[in-house]
Amino acid sequence: MTLIYGHRGAKGLAPENTLASFQACLDAGVQRCELDVRLSRDHQVVVIHDADLKRLAGSKARVKNQTAAELASTDVRHAGPSWPVPCTIPALAEVMAACPFEHWQIEIKSLSRKRAVILIQAIARLCEQFGLNDKVVLTSSSHTVLRTAMQQAPHLKRGLVAEYAWLDPVKTAQRFQCSLLALNWSLCIEKRILDAQNAGLHVSAWTVNDPALMRQLVQYGVDSLITDFPGLASATLGSP
Repeated sequence: MTLIYGHRGAKGLAPENTLASFQACLDAGVQRCELDVRLSRDHQVVVIHDADLKRLAGSKARVKNQTAAELASTDVRHAGPSWPVPCTIPALAEVMAACPFEHWQIEIKSLSRKRAVILIQAIARLCEQFGLNDKVVLTSSSHTVLRTAMQQAPHLKRGLVAEYAWLDPVKTAQRFQCSLLALNWSLCIEKRILDAQNAGLHVSAWTVNDPALMRQLVQYGVDSLITDFPGLASATLGSP
């Protein structure tokens, strides 16, 4: 059975990476989510994809220069889809407390090793606090982040996010002792999927919003799909 992960919650239905988006994913019957995290100025783990607020809030402010409280008062409906009430940037702790997902792909964006240590240690504390150690995989395209995760939180599973094939994604994932390989859907050829699975990797394809493509990737043998429309994926594949 191919599993479904809601991309940034349900990005196609509600403002991405917000509590509204994660609730929309759960309301669609999908119990797995992918989300992005960064570190605020006061070293809190906040849930946001971009390094700045331009796309989401029309502001030039950078996430790393804002406190968690400032981010929690920032309305991020600028990028759509339309939503009737303000949606703000949540702390990861808020999302973990409010959303009973059965599995989480937590993507850590590129950052310095010093900040990666702080961020990963903070995530590890939250996973312990909420009893999620066996329900989380820390994913990144950054070798610095993956290496730091190996050192700072070896008990948490890791995943490589691969958008390009110029470095062999399977070999790179093995180098960092990953259990998951999150491939851009365009990299999902049958041989690469099989090679990854033979190496013990769970293959997750992103971002898959077209029903025909969903069915094709299932035929190719991917283990999971990451989608902006979890309800559509569930209806297309017949299960969450």
